[in-house]
Amino acid sequence: MKKIDSIPTKKIERVAKLVTTGVKVGGNYLKYYGEKVVNPSVTKDKLHENNATDIYDGLKELKGSALKVAQMLSMEKNLLPQSYVEKFSLSQFSVPPLSAPLVRKTFKNYFKQYPEELFDTFSSESINAASIGQVHKAKKNGKDLAVKIQYPGVRESISTDIALVKPIAIRMFNLQGTSDEYFQEVEDKLTEETDYKLELQQSEAVRQACQIIENLKFPAYYPEWSSDKIITMDWMKGKHLSEFCKHETSQEKRNKVGQTLWNFYMFQIHQLKKFHADPHPGNFLIDDNANLIAIDFGCMKQIPESFYKPYFEVSTPSALANMDYFKNKLAELEIVKSTDSPKEIEFFTAMFHELLTVFTEPIHKPEFDFSNPDFFAKIATLSEKFANDKQLRKMNGNRGSKHFIYVNRTFFGLYNLMFDIKAKVSINDFEKYLS
Repeated sequence: MKKIDSIPTKKIERVAKLVTTGVKVGGNYLKYYGEKVVNPSVTKDKLHENNATDIYDGLKELKGSALKVAQMLSMEKNLLPQSYVEKFSLSQFSVPPLSAPLVRKTFKNYFKQYPEELFDTFSSESINAASIGQVHKAKKNGKDLAVKIQYPGVRESISTDIALVKPIAIRMFNLQGTSDEYFQEVEDKLTEETDYKLELQQSEAVRQACQIIENLKFPAYYPEWSSDKIITMDWMKGKHLSEFCKHETSQEKRNKVGQTLWNFYMFQIHQLKKFHADPHPGNFLIDDNANLIAIDFGCMKQIPESFYKPYFEVSTPSALANMDYFKNKLAELEIVKSTDSPKEIEFFTAMFHELLTVFTEPIHKPEFDFSNPDFFAKIATLSEKFANDKQLRKMNGNRGSKHFIYVNRTFFGLYNLMFDIKAKVSINDFEKYLS
């Protein structure tokens, strides 16, 4: 894989790269429409494939929050053409790494020492390279270690990247009139992810709180070999969750991994009220005994009680059966507003009732089989329905508290992982860990 010797960090450099990418995408559209004139039966499959490749190629050189957007979009399997999902999924744990000289320079800048001076051994070749940092294998005092090094300029470019993405997001997701607090929420979380001292603290806190959960493992973390741009942890042996899903033939092991993952998330959400908000395959390993290993806690979301209570109350069967109560909860969650017209209230009440009826189906049953494609087909159908709803496009898409962004993203991501695992789980099994 080609290595990267430098990353554009200045605003003008990053804008130029995105403009170049935009020109390529425009060319793909011109080529598509030209072929369409000659052959009306031509589909958009090749267009999507070319666009996905060009967009990903541009973002992977920028890294940082620009590439993180691709990573987040790769989890939205029901919202994007498959070619985008497949290409953007590479951003989860397989992107071009920094070259060895740049790794040494980065390490020296952030740690005041070259890696080979601090560790007994240090592999100059990265094992995994993702959106914000890349991982190298090292050894110290007989311990096998994973050393994550943050790419230079990532934190400094976040505001620029958000400013560039904002108008595109507003247009794609019909967010006219959206409060800046939505984008501030994303920017704040991305900024937190670049603070490796904070990540180390969060990782240790989760490890301590969740060690009671069976079949769940965490690496130990080493503050003495970490800094705000470098984090060192135990090297954990296992295969990435995506590889497990692709090759595992034992349904018993799939159920074990799925139950552990489900219990892990439900315990965090309902007990800790603070959870791992980045559920993609690159953040989980599976060992030979089908134990789940969680390895990245840069993105954590705290749920305030004022949001937690109505969020879970609105989705109960009794709430869905009582429309007056349901409307009151939508108001608490800022989905319907006092400034809405009766038509808007009626529309969004019906819309969210339909969404929640489908989306909360797993948590209303004692057991749920995530290998059943019918549930995900319903979600895909709803996504397509609302994406093509002309009435929705005319309305202000700015709906709900800012806390929806990462809470909903986490549930969508968790559901997608459970579907990939094809697990059948006991929904309320996590309650045995609650205090």
